[in-house]
Amino acid sequence: MGWSFKVHGGVAAGLGAVFLALAWLTRLPGALPLLDERWLLPLNFVVVFPTVTAALARLVLARTDKAQFWQASRCLPGKVQAGLAMLFLSGMAMMFLNMGREGNLQSAEVRDGKYFAFDTTARGTAELSWEQYQVVLEVDQRSMLTIPGVVLVGAACAVLAAGELRRADRGVAPSR
Repeated sequence: MGWSFKVHGGVAAGLGAVFLALAWLTRLPGALPLLDERWLLPLNFVVVFPTVTAALARLVLARTDKAQFWQASRCLPGKVQAGLAMLFLSGMAMMFLNMGREGNLQSAEVRDGKYFAFDTTARGTAELSWEQYQVVLEVDQRSMLTIPGVVLVGAACAVLAAGELRRADRGVAPSR
């Protein structure tokens, strides 16, 4: 596998790990001062979009099908497979744990000193107490960190599998 595949996969996996670690930190009591929803969505777009687009382009250029992709993924070193699996399962656990809390409320905001959130069951806004507002904010932050984290881990897996396919197509022995 070429060094560019290793770097791209490592960067995607590392960014995914950072996003997932921040998502798990939102489970701690109190709000994280680093996370503000005003810049969290643009940050997700700036970081995730180019990384995932390049990963998908590499996978398309490898001209692979699903069976070849899984075989190439199984050819990755065991530690890499275990690391990617742990990150992916961590993200899935966070999503599962996140489903039960304030599931019908999202997009908390403050208007005229009152707290509101969009209620998906009533399809309108609902007024909240300060405590409910904080819970909805934390759930929104978790979602905005967990989903891109899992997508980045998937991109890392795709890049590394594409690198293995390219190595196999060239007939080069693996470098470990």
